[in-house]
Amino acid sequence: MAGLIKREDIDEVRQRTDIKEVVDGYVTLKGAGLGTYKGLCPFHDERSPSFTVRPQVGRYHCFGCGEDGDVIAFVQKQDHTSFHEAVEKLAARIGYELRYEDGGTGPSREEVGKRQRLLDAHKIADEFFRAQLLTPGAAEGRNFLYNRGFDRAASEQFGVGYAPQGWDALLKHLRGRGFTDAELKLTGMFSEGNRGIYDRFRGRLIWPIRDIAGDTIGFGARKLYEDDQGPKYLNTPETTLYKKSQVLYGIDLAKKHVAKDRQLVVVEGYTDVMACHLAGIPTAVATCGTAFGAEHIKIARRLLSDDGTGGEVIFTFDGDAAGQKAALRAFEEDQRFVAQNYVAVDPTGADPCDLRQTKGDAAVRDLINSRRPLFEFAIKATLKRHNLDTVEGRVAALRESAPVVAQIRDAAIRPAYARELAGWLGMAVEEVSQAVAVAMKRAAAGSQATGAPPAGGPAQPGTRTGAPRTQPGGPGVAAGPASGAVPSYHRPDPRDPVASMERQALEVALQEPALLGGGIWERFSAARFRTPAFQAVHDAMRASGPGSIGEPVRWVEQVMNEVPEPLRPLVSELAVVPLPASTADAVQKYCKDILARLFELQITRVKADKMGQLQRLDPAASPEEFQRLNRELMMLEMERRALRSDS
Repeated sequence: MAGLIKREDIDEVRQRTDIKEVVDGYVTLKGAGLGTYKGLCPFHDERSPSFTVRPQVGRYHCFGCGEDGDVIAFVQKQDHTSFHEAVEKLAARIGYELRYEDGGTGPSREEVGKRQRLLDAHKIADEFFRAQLLTPGAAEGRNFLYNRGFDRAASEQFGVGYAPQGWDALLKHLRGRGFTDAELKLTGMFSEGNRGIYDRFRGRLIWPIRDIAGDTIGFGARKLYEDDQGPKYLNTPETTLYKKSQVLYGIDLAKKHVAKDRQLVVVEGYTDVMACHLAGIPTAVATCGTAFGAEHIKIARRLLSDDGTGGEVIFTFDGDAAGQKAALRAFEEDQRFVAQNYVAVDPTGADPCDLRQTKGDAAVRDLINSRRPLFEFAIKATLKRHNLDTVEGRVAALRESAPVVAQIRDAAIRPAYARELAGWLGMAVEEVSQAVAVAMKRAAAGSQATGAPPAGGPAQPGTRTGAPRTQPGGPGVAAGPASGAVPSYHRPDPRDPVASMERQALEVALQEPALLGGGIWERFSAARFRTPAFQAVHDAMRASGPGSIGEPVRWVEQVMNEVPEPLRPLVSELAVVPLPASTADAVQKYCKDILARLFELQITRVKADKMGQLQRLDPAASPEEFQRLNRELMMLEMERRALRSDS
């Protein structure tokens, strides 16, 4: 049973993982100062790099769009995984065995090792198939692709390959790479007979099926030859890697566009995905031999950030009876979405690949743009089953379609569809509205019996219906929620020399915390900042304590946990902004100078307070107090001069 990962193990994974190595797998980074790297942001389109990574503190920050976080957050956002999955993936990367709370378990090192061997076998097989597509024996496969409008560049973009005819071409190749038959049996790439195992895919065009992180986990194979007695399409069977109910073909290529455009297009085949992407619809994916179900919806919701703020899922189906049946199955899952769902069906019944072949890329785009709400499609499909020319047929159609309208979540849209249904049936709006109301009451009664939320009603406690939105503040400093429950922090005027110095001091303290050791910590902790946002960050540092100042990654993470939520982007920004020095010695000198300036400013403030007390004091009435203040002022001046001489 999976359990919560121990907090100390999460911290250890974060501490041990080199964020630059991880980010390098997604973004081309270049040096931008000592210990700082920059690249084009993977979270928004930009021409000049503003995405900054600071490995020493284990964080990234984009100065263009404001995205920030640690290595775990980066993997979550890039691979669209949960926090738990991201930690496990990073732990496996560094070979760290996680521990779990409450007796829960996670993958053991042995399991992680077995999984990696399976992934390695699939990667090698993927490369093998792609290489085979260029051989003379694959002419039939190349002709198939060419006849459907796919050139060599398209084949390479989608990794299309070819499985040679024969029984053991791939088997020999993988055995030669050190894989045992016991390992190969677990991949799903081989069948087993009386004489042992043999290639499952033979004489077929091959599409690699990859997970959301881009790892090949299975294959889809299309028949090419008449003497092939197998099915038209043959996929990898269920394995520990490949679960067809959890796989969407093309998701590795589409995920970035889906998240950006808040759109997911679901088509029916591998060539349809290729056609859509090449025609300018890069949000297209396909299921792999199964209906679009609950597990697929989880993937879609994660990519779309399906939180009530928009997004759409567009299903394309053939216009035949099977296509309509598939659309209605999708409609049954509609209530699991917050995103709006649509159907796009070509009047001639052509799929995206056919459309691109016969009418070009624009026809594919037009198909997607012609989408209709899934509710409308479902209602009309229901009406088609009845003879609307008779009273009996219209009444029966109303009885069957009213529950469909009742399922519409949006209370503003539901009455509009009731009126549309009345028009399609040729019946009075009042009569149809009453039938919908009755259907809603029945659905509510049924949901109370099962514990499910009623259609169009509020979700049960614990159901995610949208994250709280915050009002935007200045760059790097977010304001609190609109309710005003959290104080607002405003970015100070950059021309203000005191605020500028305070900011620089916090940058130094976050990025080079080792300098705060010894008596320096007491001085730094006693400092006071005039700028409210900077004072709040300083308070978070004091709350974190000096225990982790020797471990920059852990130190910054603790400060992030202590600081008010609206200021976390500011902390991230302060932790990664390049310091104005090009060598290690120059960085040390710069940091010491900044801290000295901070301490001198504090001394100046304390001196000003004591001078005010001295001026208000009557020396004759309080001679001892007068002498004490003079001694303290003298000590402060000596301390100030010592700071200047050391810098």
